[in-house]
Formats: sequence, structure tokens, C-alpha cells
Amino acid sequence: MIINRGNLTGLTTGFRTNFQNAFDGVTPTWPRVATLVSSNTAAEEYPWLGAFPRMRKWVGDRVVKNLAANGYRIVNEKFEDTVGVKRDSIEDDQFGVYKPMFEGLGRAVAEFPDELVYAKLAKGFTENCYDGQFFFDTDHPVINPATGQAESVSNMQAGVGAPWFLLDTTKAMRPLILQERQKARFTSLDNPNDDHVFKKDEFIYGADCRYGVGFGFWQMAFGSKAALSTANFDAARLAMENVKSDEGVKLGIRPTLLVIGSSNEAAAEAILLKQNLAGGESNVNYKRVEILKVSWLD
Repeated sequence: MIINRGNLTGLTTGFRTNFQNAFDGVTPTWPRVATLVSSNTAAEEYPWLGAFPRMRKWVGDRVVKNLAANGYRIVNEKFEDTVGVKRDSIEDDQFGVYKPMFEGLGRAVAEFPDELVYAKLAKGFTENCYDGQFFFDTDHPVINPATGQAESVSNMQAGVGAPWFLLDTTKAMRPLILQERQKARFTSLDNPNDDHVFKKDEFIYGADCRYGVGFGFWQMAFGSKAALSTANFDAARLAMENVKSDEGVKLGIRPTLLVIGSSNEAAAEAILLKQNLAGGESNVNYKRVEILKVSWLD
């Protein structure tokens, strides 16, 4: 191929098409566990996370929740992946060999939010949420209205096994937050007169984006590193369903999704996909919640 502006424009269009077709072929699963929030700054504050939505009987004046009491900040970070195509490859009409690479780039970019979100979920045992405690912890402070004092509430089971997570995904706000400052975009440096092309004898193509990821309401999630057994699953489910507000009223948490890695797949299916137990009796947990297996948890 002769190196000129018209031919390079066509080449870039082809690479972009390879990228976009692969990108569009990916169906991410992060929307099942995270809420997308658009961002217009370097970081966003989430003071409202300290006020779990719940109606109350209106007696006297309105009770205004102090949204400034609990601040939570998610910082946007920039991510990129870049590849170079040698001038010689274009001149020798070898650019067809790059098609799989640009398809791979498109797929990787489309899957990246999944990778971010599930990595954050796994870090919930060691990273803080809005109340200053680890997202999965044994001592989240909840006010006991009878005493006016905070009491410890747990949303985790200790252990040393592969983690699994029980989530309520029925609310408008998912348990995690994916903050989007800049959507993923395909970019190119394909001007033959560019300094980099002159010095390196290659054309540059890549993708970049800006995301932040954080935790939503801990009340909507339960994390465990204990064995995924019927007893532990039931304990996690009941703990979530019994979570109360600072006014002493149940929040109506309803677990709907079990998130697992490959190592817990058999145990999850035994609990949730068998209609009958070993003795022949009905399995009360049959399809009680959905199973979502993700590769980033093993």
C-alpha cells in the first residue's frame, strides 16, 4: 500500500470497524450489580449514601436526613491500551494480520468495566464504604431506636475460601457504583508527518477511558469467604432480610443474585438448581435467587 493520507484514513476506518464490531459483540454483566453514574469532574461526592431511602409516617414537621453526615468520594482514573503498526507492514500490505489484535482490543475494552466492578466487589472485605467500615464487615453502626445508641450489624461471614456474594438488585441503586467520566473511545495517530511516526516508523492506535468504581449501600450486599453451603447461604439471606433502618424498621432487602467464581459453581448449583434434596424432599431454595458466575473472582 502506498502511504498517503487517503489510504491511511481507509486503514484507520478498517481498524476502527474491527474494534467496534468486537466491542459490540460483548454483553457485559456489570449492570446487574452496579449503577452507572455520569461524572463531570475528577471525582464525585456521595453524601446521600448515609440515608437509605424509606418512607415514614408524617407526624409534625418533616424529618430531614443529614446528607452531609456521611461523605463518600469516588475518584475517576484514566485507563488506556495502545498498539503500534509498523510502516513496513502497511507498505507490504500486511495490515490484515492486525485484524485479530484490534478485535481483541475491542473486546478487552468492552469487558473492562466488568473487570473493574468485580475487582471492587472482591475488595469489599478490606476497603471502606460510606460509613467508614469495610463494605463487608461485622460492625456496621445502626442506631437502636430504643436506646439511641449505635449497634453493630454484620453483612459478612469470615473464612478462608473463595468469596461469594449475595446481592439485592431490585432497587434503583445497585450495591456498587460505576462512575463514568469518559466513555471508551478509539483513537489514532496516523499522520505520516507526525514526529512519532518519523522517529519510530510506526502508526499508533489505541483506546482510553476514565472510570471510577465504588460501593453503594452495604445493606444490599452480603459477602462470605466461608464454605458455600445451604446453612451459610440461608444465614446470609436471613441476615440481609432482617437489616433495619436507624428507626428500627426493616428495609425490605430481598436478595436476588448470588455472585460466584468458578470454584463455587458446583456448590451454588447444588443449593439453587436442584428441585429435590438427597432424601427426595423438595428444595426450598430451588431458584430462590439467580446465579452469576464471573471469572474475576477466582
